[in-house]
Amino acid sequence: MNRLKDSQSPYLLQHANNPVDWFPWGDEALEKSKREDKPIIVSIGYSACHWCHVMEKESFEDEATAQLMNQYFVCIKIDREERPDLDNIYMDAVQAMGLQGGWPLNVFLMPNQKPFYGGTYFPNAQWKALLQNIGEAYQEHYDQLAKSAEEFGNSLQTSEFLKYGLSHGTFQLDPKELAEAIKLLENQFDLDWGGMNRKPKFPMPAIWSFVMDYALAKSDEVLLAKVFFTLKKIGMGGIYDHLRGGFARYSVDGEWFAPHFEKMLYDNGQLLDLYSKAYAVSGEYFYKEKILETIAWLKSEMLHKEGGFYAAQDADSEGVEGKFYTWTYEELESIVGEDLHWFAKLYNLKYQGNWEDGVNILFQTESYEKLAESSELSEEGYIQRLNEIKAKLLSVRNQRIFPGLDDKILSGWNGLMISGLVSAYTSLGDEEALELSLNNATFILDKMYKDKVLYRSYKNGHAYTPAFLEDYAAVIRGFISLYQATLDSKWLLKAKELSDKVIEAFYDEEEGFFYFNNPQAEKLIANKKELFDNVIPASNSIMARNLLDLSMFFYEDNYAAIAKNMLGTMKKLIIKEPGFLCNWASLYLDMLLPKAEVAIVGEGAEKLGQEFFAKRNSGFILSASEKTNTEIPLLEGKKPDTDGNALIYVCFNRSCQRPVSDVKAALEQLPSLN
Repeated sequence: MNRLKDSQSPYLLQHANNPVDWFPWGDEALEKSKREDKPIIVSIGYSACHWCHVMEKESFEDEATAQLMNQYFVCIKIDREERPDLDNIYMDAVQAMGLQGGWPLNVFLMPNQKPFYGGTYFPNAQWKALLQNIGEAYQEHYDQLAKSAEEFGNSLQTSEFLKYGLSHGTFQLDPKELAEAIKLLENQFDLDWGGMNRKPKFPMPAIWSFVMDYALAKSDEVLLAKVFFTLKKIGMGGIYDHLRGGFARYSVDGEWFAPHFEKMLYDNGQLLDLYSKAYAVSGEYFYKEKILETIAWLKSEMLHKEGGFYAAQDADSEGVEGKFYTWTYEELESIVGEDLHWFAKLYNLKYQGNWEDGVNILFQTESYEKLAESSELSEEGYIQRLNEIKAKLLSVRNQRIFPGLDDKILSGWNGLMISGLVSAYTSLGDEEALELSLNNATFILDKMYKDKVLYRSYKNGHAYTPAFLEDYAAVIRGFISLYQATLDSKWLLKAKELSDKVIEAFYDEEEGFFYFNNPQAEKLIANKKELFDNVIPASNSIMARNLLDLSMFFYEDNYAAIAKNMLGTMKKLIIKEPGFLCNWASLYLDMLLPKAEVAIVGEGAEKLGQEFFAKRNSGFILSASEKTNTEIPLLEGKKPDTDGNALIYVCFNRSCQRPVSDVKAALEQLPSLN
């Protein structure tokens, strides 16, 4: 076994028996490179990555390939989910070389950690030739490689502020700018299949969350319908696990049909949040079904006994992508029997298979309502029969060999799941969702927060790797959500404590943004700032929204000033390229409206708070207390009516509207863009 045998990461442990002399990232490997004057191979992947498994089998398990790697290089294997800071640096490097990024990511470095070449997946013959060529070039053309590495190293050290031509302009918001951003986004909508008009298709929750909030603020039913259309298509697609719940990472086609089957915690946390918002607005059963089934999947397959959630499930089982999730027609006939004729119609099932190798992916073709009508059943009766069949199939599927589980726990991804579960609770009143979120948050505080330092990863009773901005930002977001659901001020006070730590350790006062890594924790060749929203929103955009919310709860002008400055600097980019800046656009909307400060004080405050969230769960922050509460400044000076019953105060910039006693009247006081 190589040096990865002592790792916690399932991905690194998968490579512990390779003949490659792998090192984890650390001083031992970096010093060996300098001492022996050898270049470094940094190979980055993650446990649910299909092509990472392919390259391991073809190359890293091959003795001849390993011999070349060990002869010429110091070989470092990195789990991108444990070290997203290093992944960010070397992904930027490969893209600066004009190459396509992706995983596995393989980058060649000089002993000073500066990169000179890289790429993603290489077939074995190509990889061996590359190893030989670079190994010989390092010995014969060292100066050329060193010069190239110096240039790429300098490029990496260019700040994002300069790279994207940002500037601190005058802070001024205009509803016409957001309307223009929406128009640019709409031009990219796929009107036939939902989502954005591109392949492969990623759900991109931040986009649809922003568009939904904007549509609600404008009372734009046509735009809102486009959001619902996308959510329906995703939920009907093969990207959704119709038997157990949970969403795969993306579909390889443009119709949400054939997924890349891995399930990531971060996607599912955000999609729970998004579908819960859709249910709060529409009340449609379809969204409720996806929410409850996904929670059932989380509880059954992703929950650690101590309350944290695992990181991911693999795409592969028994070495075959999607084998766990797909069915031959003969299998379905033997299980479903005479009901197969209508079940096949629902899920587009074919005798010869609807996907490759003669197997079927469950892919919903029509709404339950239409299919129930054609079957001369009530929709309720149709769904009952369907659930009976799904339970039979799930029972059979559970006897199969499960996909690989990445059983490390990541604080940031759990923070996203806390927010999703809280939204499920506030929208559906689902007590199980609240219990799961509370247990999760308690787990993070008890096991991953030591001496006022948050940690990124947890496994085998051990928290390790100090957290990155992504982790702090998502956990703070989750704690703010949890406070508003439980009204336990502990969670809000912890959110403030964590935010103060972020400002102290990560904030760059000169540029006005937060570093992704803590520059004081470890010396890297570059300290990066994450600005663009992707499948996970940018850590800076999440943090800016956190600070805006906390500024309203605690009347902290400094928090608001930082958030306002960040938005002002990003504003031109948001309007120009909204597709990758939608969480920033949500912050723009929050400041433009502006976001309401809702305080409820008196007997029945908690019940009114829950009712408020069930009707609408965005566009405001909410604080409530049955009694006088001095821990939260937003509640100070607010009083119940003369009988002690709760009153709702809807405030803006610390100035309150007339207090009211019912939720409907309070909701009418929320601002709109019309």
